Amino acid sequence: MMTDNSKKKKKKRGGSKRKMTLEQTVAYKAVSDWVFLDQSNSGGGGGGGGSNNNSGIFVDGFLDDFGVQWYQPKEKLVFELHSHTTCSDGFLSPTKLVERAHHKGVKVLALTDHDTMSGIPEAMDAARRFGIKIIPGVEISTIFHSRGDSSGAEEPVHILAYYSSCGPTKAALLEKFLGDIREGRFLRAKNIVAKLHKLKLPVKWETVAKIAGKGVAPGRLHIARALLEAGHVENLKQAFSRYLYDGGPAYSTGSEPVAEEAVELIRETGGVAVLAHPWALKNPALIIRRLKDAGLHGLEAYRSDGKLSVYSDLADAHDLLKLGGSDYHGRGGPHESDLGSASVPVTMVHEFLKMARPIWRNAILEILDNYIKDPSDSNLQHIIKFGRTKAAKPNLPICNANELINNCLSSWLSKEERENAEFETIKSTMGDLVVHAESI
Repeated sequence: MMTDNSKKKKKKRGGSKRKMTLEQTVAYKAVSDWVFLDQSNSGGGGGGGGSNNNSGIFVDGFLDDFGVQWYQPKEKLVFELHSHTTCSDGFLSPTKLVERAHHKGVKVLALTDHDTMSGIPEAMDAARRFGIKIIPGVEISTIFHSRGDSSGAEEPVHILAYYSSCGPTKAALLEKFLGDIREGRFLRAKNIVAKLHKLKLPVKWETVAKIAGKGVAPGRLHIARALLEAGHVENLKQAFSRYLYDGGPAYSTGSEPVAEEAVELIRETGGVAVLAHPWALKNPALIIRRLKDAGLHGLEAYRSDGKLSVYSDLADAHDLLKLGGSDYHGRGGPHESDLGSASVPVTMVHEFLKMARPIWRNAILEILDNYIKDPSDSNLQHIIKFGRTKAAKPNLPICNANELINNCLSSWLSKEERENAEFETIKSTMGDLVVHAESI
């Protein structure tokens, strides 16, 4: 006779396994190959990347009663595509963010601080210790005008940009763009502090600046923390719901660029442009339509509480990618979604990579071509700033530029991608270039 315990165990063994359809299996295999590129390119077998069969990444498949073939993955590939650090308004350093992502099972982490990419090199260094892949990103603060000019109603819109391991092309142009936004954030924060004083809620500018950290443009979250510290509110949520929400009594705009302009610049600099948290918008349908016309690639349709059907439908209507992330800041508490909690289906991740990888590949080609034309230390730094994975041995004064760049790109481009005609031409041109160790 079967006991209750054995029934429970049997049920658990059969019911807890994740089954995959053939479509999901194909997507999982393709995504896994990219996630574990560095291992497959170096001949390693971890994760099954680069294998020509499914034996490394799936347990045995089986047929169900209807003759449908199912597979079960050996591990879940968790993508976290929206996160913040102390480089903008997050509570964790880039290193601590990566450590937490590792503990949460994240395999690919996009660091998307507000209007800055300054935390990505540190995140890259930390990620190498944990075997996590970092997608260099940024969340750009913009303004949308409903009529297409400054006479229309304004609404703040945030655009996520995802770049390759070499970062953006035209890096100086993007940095100038982001720098102007950050300067506007300083002015905006001072205006908010002034409005709070008029509301009899005084906070010191020095306190706001200290909370933000050296060189960090203060945001509303920093001001909310100052309000909490001064005893004007009971928690951060109250600071926003009473005073700092969009259009609230202490709200102020900065000098944000037009949303369409940001999308166009992301495309121009080799990035993938995705609309962040569309559920926070007053007029999402109009904004999505206009941004699609400007070149938007996708929008967030998945949150920690699941897929939002209305935004999924809008994405389908405009042929846009459907992505999502936790928007993790590390503030803690029961209301914050944790890293990796927005479960984007592997089929959606596959669609993202199918669109993104050719864009990133072309961006890398452009960056390498610029280095050939001007093999300066600054152009070399552009290549290895985010992609440095296997630097030259410290006892060697020089190394071959080809070898260094191959090492940088081995975790991002497949062997086939790096051996095609365009890359072979670049490698032959770079063959005689040497890199001094102090430049690495």
